[in-house]
Amino acid sequence: MDSLLMKRKLFLYNFKNLRWAKGRRETYLCYVVKRRDSATSCSLDFGYLRNQMGCHVEVLFLRYIAAWDLDPGRCYRITWFTSWSPCYDCAQHVANFLRSYPNLTLRIFTARLYFCEDRKAEPEGLRRLHKAGAQIAIMTFKDFFYCWNTFVENREQTFKGWEGLHENSVHLSRKLRRILLPLYEVDDLRDAFKTLGL
Repeated sequence: MDSLLMKRKLFLYNFKNLRWAKGRRETYLCYVVKRRDSATSCSLDFGYLRNQMGCHVEVLFLRYIAAWDLDPGRCYRITWFTSWSPCYDCAQHVANFLRSYPNLTLRIFTARLYFCEDRKAEPEGLRRLHKAGAQIAIMTFKDFFYCWNTFVENREQTFKGWEGLHENSVHLSRKLRRILLPLYEVDDLRDAFKTLGL
């Protein structure tokens, strides 16, 4: 575990939603764990993690939360804010974890979409993760603002978005929506475009 709050420069460098984020090889994961009791919820923990030597941050978090010995009779909600979306292998691990804990829901807000050399693997991993029940979305201004006020040692400085934040969020959201569309909808769209001669 790192310290509870992230340094400002570290957050801004790693979470900036650039379209081409060269040099950003680490993944940071800010998290909130809540237990839901009927209409109310109780925060149990929050903080942030980053990749460790040879272990991706998503797997580190799964190990951390598995050690809690969660009560199967209670409902839990975990929210992640990540600098990169999960790779294929991590998406598989998280999907399997969610299947093992039906009383747990996971929301993932990511700053950027990760793709490695095999550009088909990561989208398939995200689809499987989504099918396992994870809610996946691209971070918007309000998410960066929330992270700034919750996870960053901001010294009471107000969060100021960078140039291109909104446009990049919209671009990445569209890309994610295309990835998560059920395949039959994609085929229907292709047929519709073909019919229209587009």
